[in-house]
Amino acid sequence: MRLSHVVPSIDPRFGGPSVSVPNLATALAHAGHEVSLFATEAASSVPPTLPSVAYRHAPTRGSATLANSPELFRLLRQTPADLIHAHALWQRPLHYAHQCASQAGVPLVISPRGMMSPWAWRHRRWKKWLAEKFVHPVAFADAAGWHATSQDEADDIRARGWRQPICVAPNGVAIPDERALAEARAYWHHACPDCASRPTAVFHSRLHAKKRIIELVDLWLDTASPDWLLLIVGIPETITVAQLRDRVAARGGTARVAVFDGTQTPPPYAAARLFLLPSHSENFGMVIAEALACGVPALVTDTTPWHALNRNGCGWCCPWSDYRDRLRLALATSCDELAERGHTARRWMQTDYSWAQTAATLSAFYSQLLASR
Repeated sequence: MRLSHVVPSIDPRFGGPSVSVPNLATALAHAGHEVSLFATEAASSVPPTLPSVAYRHAPTRGSATLANSPELFRLLRQTPADLIHAHALWQRPLHYAHQCASQAGVPLVISPRGMMSPWAWRHRRWKKWLAEKFVHPVAFADAAGWHATSQDEADDIRARGWRQPICVAPNGVAIPDERALAEARAYWHHACPDCASRPTAVFHSRLHAKKRIIELVDLWLDTASPDWLLLIVGIPETITVAQLRDRVAARGGTARVAVFDGTQTPPPYAAARLFLLPSHSENFGMVIAEALACGVPALVTDTTPWHALNRNGCGWCCPWSDYRDRLRLALATSCDELAERGHTARRWMQTDYSWAQTAATLSAFYSQLLASR
């Protein structure tokens, strides 16, 4: 099957899809498909190496926010495909995917990538209304099917009124080997020596209001035992590292919270006993899966699709209203018990979250859509 995958960008600064979509494209290629991946990219960027995937990129023109790129549209039109799969909403690449699928008479699959969750749908709603009407008009209605990375996201799609078939296929996650973990641990012990001598909890994600990062800092300083360290390694977006450091300093918490820009660093999971993400909304939460794959139990909010943390003994998933109490419980848990929860989490990721399994699920969905035309 000839597959064209379209995503606004694969720059890691832009969150989970920039990592998960190239991995998905690679897994589909390994499953025997002919896969092309289309994305906008700065002219100065070095194209990544994607085994078995034809990576086609083009610069944006005008608004970088809309990822406007006539050149990308041209490349997509020139590439024969049996099915086009677009990732993320509200930007021009979805319009290009929709137009090319319509002109070629092939199915269009859309992955909202968290953008239909209640919180995301309400956030700056007027801009999204304009995008739906003018940036990629009728793309939603013309989609042959949807791809959700969790049942929660599938429910969000249905709640918006769309009735096309939905494939629920979670992201896969790579399981780092001991050498990679040791190298990352050594990096963070050098960059933040307190990590080597104190029990450490880690936040690793975009620095955005959606993630409740400011609320987490305040909650930590009000709640956590002083012997614990909170290590924040974030990709600046609507909130900067300087703003967070100023917040910590104003609260007198510089000995208890360390903040780093994570743009060019290895992931900090290996330096942690516990991972924290009190997000308003996640369709999947790639960083949660990555932490679990590194053997770190997680404490997350129930607006992420990780309710199984509780029943699998890999951490805690709770409402934000209960997060303070759960944080106290997690920090009071013994080192040995946290480690055991982490071992369980790593085994869970190995068993249930492989990219090969995700590719197989989507391949079957694509075949069903093609057969029904």
